[in-house]
Amino acid sequence: MNLSDVLHLPLNTGVFYALPFLVALTIIVFIHELGHFLVARWCGVDIEVFSIGFGRELFGWYDRRGTRWKVAWLPLGGYVRFRGDANAASLPDAEALDRARSEPGNFHGKPVWQRAAVVAAGPIANFILAIAIFAGAFMIIGKPVVEPRVDEVVAGSAAEAAGIRKGDVIISVDGAAIEDFSDLQRSVMTRAGDPLAVVLDRGGQRISLTVVPTLREEPDNFGGKIRIGLLGVKRDPMGPVRYEKMGPVKALETGVERTWFIVQSTFSYLGKLVSGRESPDQLGGPISMAKAAGDAASMGFSQFVAVIAFLSVSIGLLNLFPIPMLDGGHLVYYAVEAIRGRPLGENAQEWGFRIGFSLVIMLMVVGTWNDLMRVATVLFGG
Repeated sequence: MNLSDVLHLPLNTGVFYALPFLVALTIIVFIHELGHFLVARWCGVDIEVFSIGFGRELFGWYDRRGTRWKVAWLPLGGYVRFRGDANAASLPDAEALDRARSEPGNFHGKPVWQRAAVVAAGPIANFILAIAIFAGAFMIIGKPVVEPRVDEVVAGSAAEAAGIRKGDVIISVDGAAIEDFSDLQRSVMTRAGDPLAVVLDRGGQRISLTVVPTLREEPDNFGGKIRIGLLGVKRDPMGPVRYEKMGPVKALETGVERTWFIVQSTFSYLGKLVSGRESPDQLGGPISMAKAAGDAASMGFSQFVAVIAFLSVSIGLLNLFPIPMLDGGHLVYYAVEAIRGRPLGENAQEWGFRIGFSLVIMLMVVGTWNDLMRVATVLFGG
């Protein structure tokens, strides 16, 4: 890569990745905030502002109930501000706590269960969006199905060590039925080092084996690495693929399963991160998300909406982390209030939000730093 390529790459790729990412993020943020908005309206809370983005307003309007709907110049998030909020993080102002009980539409005067429902509605809306996208794709396009047949066993792999042979058809892994080759991949990618009970069909005969997936670093196409568990079996890339369209009930069920798999994979990674079995260098920031959205958009609409579903689950899950300032932190506060019969003091809440803000910034810095290191690898080291 020469100097001319380096100088032109950020501008060209930046526009290509930024637009799909902003479209995806706007959809996800809108659905998240709409979840808060709808449940708040149902609970009788007065809503002052519904904002997509932060900072100075670009344009907006008032609805018939006095809510200001607006789009701000920094499109990297959004918020709903209720009556009684001091800021976009829904931290109550001191005066609001005093008059909350006398104002029917004041958010902080509502019963704790209603406030918890309003807060939880945002992440739940993200999960619903993902489930709807997956279910819609399974009904309209169909689920791609590739028979879990082993067309090649990699030399020196876990599969070879366990005795898996070419032509074997995988039936189940740890009791979970394998209907598609992608099911096999998902069943082992987070299980590196774990002994797995595998049942396969070999010429009409059922055989049970124990396989221990090996940990392998694979490129993420942007200079970084992703660590996954591998059996060491391959399928013929030119082999037949069929698309099975599903009815609404089956599609919904499969959409829930696909969403839950993303949640499980995330917790599996976090658990290994805490125990020291994984490295934080796999954490990504806005550049990684933008690249994922841009790459998916280049492959077609169906891939793009699939990435929206994945990011929606990730953002919804992140917001449920018990960190003050995030929705999960609010839920922790409400749980404490429900137990002790009164809310935490103003100082305790304020310090909690400061700590939460610091943690969120730290996560963003780590993710962005990892992104920048990957960019540097592509530009100067690859």
